[in-house]
Amino acid sequence: MSKDIRIKKGLDIKLVGDAEQTTTKLSLGSVYAVNPEEFHGVIPKILAKEGTEVKAGEALFYDKSDERILFPSPVSGKISEIIRGERRKVLTIKITADSKQDYKDFGTANVDAMSAEEVKNHLFASGCWPFVKQRPYDVVANPNQAPKAIFVSGHASAPLAGDLDYTLKGKEAELQTALTALTKLTTGKVHVAVGSSNSPLASAKGVEVHQVSGPHPVGNVSTQIAKVSPINKGEVVWVVNPQDLVVIGELFLTGKFNATRTVALTGSKFNKPHYVTVLAGANIGDIVKGNLDTDNERIISGNVLSGTQVSQDNFLGYYDTQITAIPEGNDYELFGWNKPIFNKISTSRAFTFSWLTPKKKYDLNTNTNGEHRAFVVTGSYEEVFPLDIYPMQLLKACMYKDLDEMEALGAYEVAPEDFALTEFICVSKQPHQKIIREGLDLMREELG
Repeated sequence: MSKDIRIKKGLDIKLVGDAEQTTTKLSLGSVYAVNPEEFHGVIPKILAKEGTEVKAGEALFYDKSDERILFPSPVSGKISEIIRGERRKVLTIKITADSKQDYKDFGTANVDAMSAEEVKNHLFASGCWPFVKQRPYDVVANPNQAPKAIFVSGHASAPLAGDLDYTLKGKEAELQTALTALTKLTTGKVHVAVGSSNSPLASAKGVEVHQVSGPHPVGNVSTQIAKVSPINKGEVVWVVNPQDLVVIGELFLTGKFNATRTVALTGSKFNKPHYVTVLAGANIGDIVKGNLDTDNERIISGNVLSGTQVSQDNFLGYYDTQITAIPEGNDYELFGWNKPIFNKISTSRAFTFSWLTPKKKYDLNTNTNGEHRAFVVTGSYEEVFPLDIYPMQLLKACMYKDLDEMEALGAYEVAPEDFALTEFICVSKQPHQKIIREGLDLMREELG
């Protein structure tokens, strides 16, 4: 049974550089990497030392707080380098890939006949548990806390985000297997959001399907949770990304950990924006080779609102399925504040005219068009924030570290990405996502 989720508050940022619906399979790269910092709140304990030979799916490290939570190698090969930072903190584990991939065999499994504990143990052993994240705190899920529900967002609404109906096409068997496994892990429901009836997830069995519509951030899981099953103190909701479902489903069907991603190359700096299939942790330079305009560009692993700035020497984020390349905004615009503006987006009608052409696509750069200053109360955040939360008050509570106020204002329901739009339109140029991340970390540390 489908239940619609509609929102009116939000903002669609239409940019030049949508990915064409063509997919190129890239050849295997020479070096891959896993960055433990991507798994927020995890303290890694190394299992594979430098020089060790590993198979695809074999554990590289585990979480110090729970040794069952393993983090696997996306490829088979040799651990060529472990890069450490201050106090010997592990920053990056590099693997030199074999020319022919060798997968660790975890054995096939019939999810219909498995118990919740058996499903958990299979996900632990294969290193697939980090694909399960949780609210509150937006971290790898704590397996000792039972979720009241599990959510999967099959609709991506972020700027230039890949079309999940296209990237998931043909993966119905893997998706259904993974969803069946998830239903074993909760006494509540598994909720799946889709943007259209053509989605491969729309016909999934044993789950509750929701049709979503409206501007970004309707595709954010927090928005869907708030509309369907809001989180109260003491409650936990688990979240899984659709392409991670494919990896989980393939694990049960074949016994292999196959971390293949269909990555959307988007943005005006790509000569041909389209899709490529690569393994997680692939080198950015290998992915964009021959397709990138390298004249003053910025490369982002993820989308322009919540992605991470990278260089061609860096590696694809473990959870990322999009690489965006847009112009670097390091230019200065003389009297930019004192003339009509036709080539920028704004929720305000002062000087800008984007409201006259709602379907126009823009070639925006990274210029913030202003400097950092104290919060200015404009009331504009609420126009793009669909959750029943006061965004500015929550941001301020996080800044002055009032835990009681953060609880009362709904911090349990949010993730940093939910504040990406308020950060985009902020006239004060405050780092909203960083503020929320620090606030959630403090709550997790103090309140558990």
